Amino acid sequence: MKQHEAALEVNEVPSMHKWLTLSLQHLFAMFGATILVPFLTGLSPAVALVSSGFGTLAYLLITKGKIPAYLGSSFAFIAPIVAVSETSGVAGAMIGSFFIGILYGLVALLISMFGTGWLMKILPPVVVGPVIIVIGLGLASTAIDMAMYIPGSETYSGTHFTVALVTLAITIVASILFRGFFSLVPILFGIIGGYVFALTQGIVDTSGIQQEWTSITSAESIGGAIAAIFQMPDFVIPFVDFSPAQVFSWEIIFLMVPLALVTITEHTGDQMVLSKVVGKNFLEKPGLHRSILGDGAATMIASFLGGPPNTTYGENIGVLAITRVFSVFVIGGAAVIAIFFGFVGMITAVIGSIPSAVMGGVSILLFGIIASSGLRMLIDNHIDLGEKRNLIISSVILVIGVGGAFIQLPNDIQIAGMALSAIIGILLNLVLPGKEKGESQKNMFEADASESSREEDKSGVA
Repeated sequence: MKQHEAALEVNEVPSMHKWLTLSLQHLFAMFGATILVPFLTGLSPAVALVSSGFGTLAYLLITKGKIPAYLGSSFAFIAPIVAVSETSGVAGAMIGSFFIGILYGLVALLISMFGTGWLMKILPPVVVGPVIIVIGLGLASTAIDMAMYIPGSETYSGTHFTVALVTLAITIVASILFRGFFSLVPILFGIIGGYVFALTQGIVDTSGIQQEWTSITSAESIGGAIAAIFQMPDFVIPFVDFSPAQVFSWEIIFLMVPLALVTITEHTGDQMVLSKVVGKNFLEKPGLHRSILGDGAATMIASFLGGPPNTTYGENIGVLAITRVFSVFVIGGAAVIAIFFGFVGMITAVIGSIPSAVMGGVSILLFGIIASSGLRMLIDNHIDLGEKRNLIISSVILVIGVGGAFIQLPNDIQIAGMALSAIIGILLNLVLPGKEKGESQKNMFEADASESSREEDKSGVA
């Protein structure tokens, strides 16, 4: 691979006056998307920040400090987490996240033993692309509901929809017109701009912020003020807050775990892009198995705290591409700051005050980008939908996934929606004759990498 001139090499320690600034830059790149996931799933944004920080540190440790990657909340599991939480609570979603981490570990073990060829045999682009489209389109109604309706009701609100559209417009303008680092954080600009506009429309509940400010300013001593600033996040810890044995069900497993195969494939593509950006083959050294194991460990850590599953973030890869700062110490610094922010009550209060209409406006673009990313995967890999085999596989996946089909098993167990579409897509690809010739893992991910390396705007989602 071609070597790239670096401002800071992978294992180079920055000077102290640069370290904080560079780490904050990485944190802001993933901040908007990472807090959106817990916002949509009913989890705690503070816990999401803490779990992403600890998950990133674990990832850096497992990969021997050789891969500069930040991990944040995964969008792929939004719908399954919501579905599981409705029936089994947050504890159920954490059980599912734990087993997602287990699957990551098993895949990492298989890759270390047998290489990566087997993974592409069960997850070629003709399967992964449509499943990614299903993930995006399956969330479309969530984005529209948040944008159009008064929270907690089905009452249409022109004010809320206006706020959502203004937020969407700001995000689009930031994505298209901004350059450099600013082009990487259109979500953050959209949330901030939408929040300011929502304030003028009177739909922002600032009572939590006022309460935090009162607690700080009314403290009788500096120690009391410091105590008021920091708060314990709403962790959901197994064996403390719930008994895993009482919450476990096979329905949780079938709803959440199959989608991990898709995110693992996406993760491999991210590693290809990151390797090109940095100029080192991370799939060989320290190895894809370590990278996937790091993702799995980060997801398991999140499940022990009450946070959403973690994955590598395209936005942060974009920061590396622009700044040429590859230092894992900068990434580690961003992780430490994220943990710190998770314990600051004022930050949690500000996040909690963001109107659902603002998040809905951002989500319209983000969820569309997810669906478009699946379509781009099909195009980049030259999947010919004129071939009946490809047409059948993609069509069945789309209708089953978007239509919300499910299989009812004994003991009220369901295999539904995205998970069912992924399973059926994998089975169809394995059993239908006429499998595409000449398609390989290298082709798939090099196409993705070459396309991504040409783009400075990394506003897609992980």
